[in-house]
Amino acid sequence: MPKNPNRRSKPVKRDEPMTGAMKFFLAGCVAELYLLIVRRCYVNGTAVQQIAWYDSYLWVLAGIGAVALAVGVIASVMWKSDKKKRVIGWYVTGAGAFLAVSAVLIRLLNAPVVTLLSVVVPVVMLLVILWNLYDRECAVSLTVLGISLIVLWVCRRTLDGAQYGLLIRVAACVYLLLLAAAAVLARKASQNKGRVGAFRILPAEVDLLPIYTACGLSVLGVAVALISTTAAYYAMWVLGVVVFALAVYYTVKQL
Repeated sequence: MPKNPNRRSKPVKRDEPMTGAMKFFLAGCVAELYLLIVRRCYVNGTAVQQIAWYDSYLWVLAGIGAVALAVGVIASVMWKSDKKKRVIGWYVTGAGAFLAVSAVLIRLLNAPVVTLLSVVVPVVMLLVILWNLYDRECAVSLTVLGISLIVLWVCRRTLDGAQYGLLIRVAACVYLLLLAAAAVLARKASQNKGRVGAFRILPAEVDLLPIYTACGLSVLGVAVALISTTAAYYAMWVLGVVVFALAVYYTVKQL
């Protein structure tokens, strides 16, 4: 008989995933605000002096981002034995990479990159929140569908263009191969208790049906988009409905 039967057991810590999700949410909001400022003052700017100032300022931001990226990588290596400090290094690395890459791409390609990043940032933010709060198979399937929605969006806007049409077709074909590889990798992991080699990528008792469904629908949607950009529009709606249905299902299951 326990010494104190009225004593409650220590509650399981559940705030860490929520804290991580909130950090990524705030980071996504800051990144989206940065893109909105760039769009307002640089892409849609009318003053010649203002645009010229941003032309040089973006290169400065790229340099700052590269320095932050290097500092973050070095700090992560130096603090590899301290989890809390190592996470700080990862955050600095991610922020530096985003700042450097986005500044260079915006300076070179202008409006199309700003539009693309304005879509990618909230999608990535939501997917990272899913990885923090939901089961692994749910996160994998919704990640596949989320990336596929971005691919379909890009295909619909650029496949008919003479400048990037061929490049986007090649990238879409490579993405189809990656989807097939993801399905094969998931199958291999399920046969080895969720592991591929020494790395665990899925739970030991994983349900592969959502992952197979996400990969299959994504392959079908991208293949249709390669044939017709009009069909890509409807494929986006279909995948969007599937994403919403899966999110609702796993939310109810999680509760």
